[in-house]
Amino acid sequence: MTDPAKPGYDDVVRIPAPPGRASATGRPPRIEEVAERAGVSPITVSRVLRHPEKVNRETRERILEVIEATGYASNPHARALRSGRSNLVVAFVSNILSQQFGLAVRSFAATLEPEGFEVLVGQTSYSYAKEVAMIQSLRGIRPAAVLFTGVIELEENRAALAELGIPVIETWAFPRDPIDMLVGLPNADAGAMAARRLAEAGRRRVAFIGRSSGRGALRRDGFRAAAAELGLTIVHEILVGEVTGLVDGRAAFTALLERGGDVDAVFCANDLLATGALIEARARGLSVPRDLAVLGFGDNDVADQITPGLTTISFDATAVGRIAGELLLARLSGTQLAEQRLAVDLFLVERGSV
Repeated sequence: MTDPAKPGYDDVVRIPAPPGRASATGRPPRIEEVAERAGVSPITVSRVLRHPEKVNRETRERILEVIEATGYASNPHARALRSGRSNLVVAFVSNILSQQFGLAVRSFAATLEPEGFEVLVGQTSYSYAKEVAMIQSLRGIRPAAVLFTGVIELEENRAALAELGIPVIETWAFPRDPIDMLVGLPNADAGAMAARRLAEAGRRRVAFIGRSSGRGALRRDGFRAAAAELGLTIVHEILVGEVTGLVDGRAAFTALLERGGDVDAVFCANDLLATGALIEARARGLSVPRDLAVLGFGDNDVADQITPGLTTISFDATAVGRIAGELLLARLSGTQLAEQRLAVDLFLVERGSV
C-alpha cells in the first residue's frame, strides 16, 4: 500500500476496492453509511470520489479507508434514476469504423469529460431498425444528452427523442428542421463542389458511387444539379446500401466498369468507396487519372497514402465534435445560446487522382 507520509504523495488517491461487498444488512453499502463511519457528511464522501483535490488529506484518507473496507462505489446510473440527473452522454455513430466519426466523437468526449461527463458510444450501422431500438433504450439509461453522427429522419424516432426531454445534437447534415441542436455539413454543396472540380479537369462523362439514402443521397443530388449546369453527362449511378469497408468500394467500381459507357471520372460520396475504387482500378491495370479521375469525400488517413493520392472533399471532423460538446455544455449550464445550428465549412484537398 502507498505510504502517504512519503514526499510527493499528498495528492495520491488510492483506488477503492471492487464494489459489491455487502454491509451487515446483506445489501451493498450506501453513501450515508460510509459518511457515518468516516464521521463526515455524504456530500464530503461524494466530493472525495469526484473531486478529491478539494478535500484535505486527513479527511480524504479517512474516507478512502472506509470506502476500501466497505467496498462502497457510487453508481451514476442509479443516481440518475433517483434524481433525474445523469453525467452520462450517449453518442450514436453510423459506422464505428469511420475515421471521421471517430475523430468527432473523441473530440466530443474530450470536451465533456473535464466537466465530469462520461460518453457512451453505440453504432446504428445506417439501420433504421437499430436506430429505433437504440432510441428506445435511452428511456432506461436516462442520459444527460444524446449525439448522433447523422440526422433523425423517421418521425416516430424524432417524437421519441423529443419526449425524453433531453438535449439532442444531430451532425453531418443540415436539415431545415433539426430536432434540437445541430452541427452539420452542407452535403449537397459537397456534390456540387465535386462536379465543378471534375469539370475544371476537363471531364465530361462522369459517374456517381454512393449510398442511396441519407447523406449520400444529398451529395448525389448536389452532384446531379451542378453536373447539369456545367454540361456534364452522368453516365451511371452506382448506389450501395451499408458501407462497411474498402471491399464495398471495389465492388461498386467493378459494377461501374461492367456497365461500360466510356466514363472518364467518378465521384465517390465517401472515402471508403473512393479508396476501394482506386485499389480496384490499380488491380485492373487502369491509370488514374489518365484513364479516369476519382474524387472522394471525407479525407481519411489512407487518402494520401494510396497511389496516386486521393483528391477529396474534406472538413474538420474534430471541430464537429468540439463544437457539439461546447453547445451541449452551454445548454446544460443554462446558458442562452445565440446560435445552436451551425455549419462546418468544406474544402478541397488536391492530390493525384483528378
